[in-house]
Amino acid sequence: MIGHEKKAALGRGLSSLIPAARATAPVAQTIQAAAAPGETIQQIPVGDIDSNPFQTRITIDEKSIDELAESIKVQGILQPIVLRSIPGGRLQLVAGQRRLLASKKAGKETIPAIVRQLSDEQAIELTIIENLQREDLNPLDQADAFFNLAEHCGLTQEQIALRTGKDRATVANYLRLLKLPDIVRYWVRTGDLTMGHAKALMALPLADEQIAAGERIKKDALSVRQTEAMVANWGKPSVKKEKAEKPQDPNVKEAQRELERQLGCRVTIDDKRGKGKVVIQYKSIEDFDRIMEALTK
Repeated sequence: MIGHEKKAALGRGLSSLIPAARATAPVAQTIQAAAAPGETIQQIPVGDIDSNPFQTRITIDEKSIDELAESIKVQGILQPIVLRSIPGGRLQLVAGQRRLLASKKAGKETIPAIVRQLSDEQAIELTIIENLQREDLNPLDQADAFFNLAEHCGLTQEQIALRTGKDRATVANYLRLLKLPDIVRYWVRTGDLTMGHAKALMALPLADEQIAAGERIKKDALSVRQTEAMVANWGKPSVKKEKAEKPQDPNVKEAQRELERQLGCRVTIDDKRGKGKVVIQYKSIEDFDRIMEALTK
């Protein structure tokens, strides 16, 4: 984590990187992960590379790393990683975390890399932009990336949108994810809830309500549309519940129990003054065939 005194310096660093005349240009055009003209690609021992302290990608899909490792065994590294020199003669990873992890797993002793002289703010910028350009980035990791651009680089939401190619509303929605309760953010990070679910939950004002609604989404496997409807009616009395609590005619109740005994399945009779419907529930094709056989005897 960069200290409070460093933040002012980060803003000056970005000013030097992006001239005023080009302030609205995407950052990716000024700091790129690919090799620039005149840069050399070196084979660097993987043991000489320190991890990236500015890494915003928290969630790592081990299966995808395994698949990339197998590809590297056959094809090698198609794009070099980016490193920077740090005090003590060490090299620090800036861009290419997945490639480095997969290379180690593939048993590679060296990895092709570009070594650049980069400041902290330049390293932060390049790391975040590279991660944001990946489609498989977790929603919470994306939110953290946008937060880091605002916190460490002093960018507004509009500036972040310009530099990442996103809509300002998209940036705002991702940043709002960080206001959700810890457990809800965990569900989004693990994929139990989608970005759509999370956006719907934000309409609930209290953290306890958001958690309770999130638990219901997981329990009932609600779609985003169903979640939006649930949130819209949150706290309102349930008409279905009131109907369910209405006393059932004893004769209808007994007929329902007899059908369940005869068919061996759940049966519901909805009777309104001698008119209604009988609902028979089955759990498999075999169950359906058995019920049909019992009904047609």
